[in-house]
Amino acid sequence: MVSSYERIVRPALFRADPEWIHDRSIRFAQRAGFLAPLLDRVFRPADERLAVDVAGLRMRSPIGLAAGYDKNARAVDLLAALGFGHVEVGSISADHSDGNPRPRLFRLPAQDAIIVYYGLPNDGADRVAERLAARRTRVPVGVNVVNTNRRTEEPEDVIIADYVRSVRTLHDHADYLVLNLSCPNTSDGRGFFHEPRRLKLLLEGLTVAKPLFLKVAPFAGTPELDAFLEAVDGFGHVSGFSINLPAGKPEGVVSDLPGAVSGRPAAKRADETIRLLYQRMDRSRFTIIGSGGVFTAADAYRKFRLGASLVQLFTSLVYRGPGVVRSVHDGLAALLERDGVRRIADVVGVGA
Repeated sequence: MVSSYERIVRPALFRADPEWIHDRSIRFAQRAGFLAPLLDRVFRPADERLAVDVAGLRMRSPIGLAAGYDKNARAVDLLAALGFGHVEVGSISADHSDGNPRPRLFRLPAQDAIIVYYGLPNDGADRVAERLAARRTRVPVGVNVVNTNRRTEEPEDVIIADYVRSVRTLHDHADYLVLNLSCPNTSDGRGFFHEPRRLKLLLEGLTVAKPLFLKVAPFAGTPELDAFLEAVDGFGHVSGFSINLPAGKPEGVVSDLPGAVSGRPAAKRADETIRLLYQRMDRSRFTIIGSGGVFTAADAYRKFRLGASLVQLFTSLVYRGPGVVRSVHDGLAALLERDGVRRIADVVGVGA
């Protein structure tokens, strides 16, 4: 199925503007939600060794859809039916945002990559909460929360209040929550929470009864990571960390286009961050959601071995099609068989 997509469907899609195709794919998935039960029977992972328990959530697979594809929770039911163990929507802010001016999404086919400069366009927390309240899927849904991008500098109390309002609005409609602390495509998002005092203020202002993850970009070094972990240490409602894209262009990508790079070029820095986090965090308290350049089972397996308990993909859907999810599941089962491992959770961190 993946190869048919690459031969026939992708060449046609790649003739059109990336954002136009992205939006149309979401519209199609939204309208075709009635097909979800049928697709779920076709794509659901069959190997019980892939089931995981993370932060109190039971998932049929450790492979999830990363935030950024379904920004407004318009197509959760159909997307969950593609075999994912969880689906993360967003990023979502308290108020509606148009994001950055177009063009803001670019393909790099030679590198299996995308340059993303969306700037967090979304419908706002109230509208997204209404959609999530109507979802039917039992697959866990995560909600990725971020500050509203008003494209101006704002006082820290306004930014923190924006997060808090979104969490309050979306909390009851999420299976888990993610605070996006490091969006590379907004003026505030790149480094606002590098200051531990601000991170503590945010966490102190939140009351949550759901698993809560902090989405972070690769750290400049070990001292910065340790300062971050020290700031988080006193907050028992933090379940773990999710890996975000770094700002700028990774090694090997030469482009004057604005934005962060997802896909294969993002894998190296993501893997380094997973390993370092796993080595230095309190593993009895925290877990890691890994992402960055996941196209094959081997890509995902490497991230599990480095310390991720869950692994998300996004860009590979664009380049390999929806069949990539089943391909990763089948490959993971084969790798477990090869290594004589009883369940995928048993390989987490063995290569860190």
